[in-house]
Amino acid sequence: MIHEVIDRLEHLLNNFPERLYKIDEAVYSAKPNPAKWSKKEIIGHLIDSATNNHQRFIRIQIEDLPSIRYDQDKWVDAGQYQSMHAVELLKFWEAYNRHLLELIRRIPTAALQRKCMVGTVTYTLAFVITDYVDHLEHH
Repeated sequence: MIHEVIDRLEHLLNNFPERLYKIDEAVYSAKPNPAKWSKKEIIGHLIDSATNNHQRFIRIQIEDLPSIRYDQDKWVDAGQYQSMHAVELLKFWEAYNRHLLELIRRIPTAALQRKCMVGTVTYTLAFVITDYVDHLEHH
């Protein structure tokens, strides 16, 4: 199962960044309405997700039932992604996810059944990794 998830993440990283770099800055900055995120803010959200999941991927392996949760709206607001250049956000997103891909490849099979808390729900590391890639594909 984890090999399929690794393949999916690798596919995303090998096929989408090139297309994303070709989109105009104005398209990334446009907000569908004041209450919705721009494409820059969505990329920022994906960076925040990578950051929090990076912690999960490591801490689940070394701590007993860590609790790792974050408020995505507050993170996007505090990150101020709307004022950043889209290409710089994309470069960081891509580099961070390439790092996570290599990290995931090296997680021992036995560690995949270790658990963490997200809010009041317990998840295995295998689920957290799969959910992370599902989330990337969703966006």
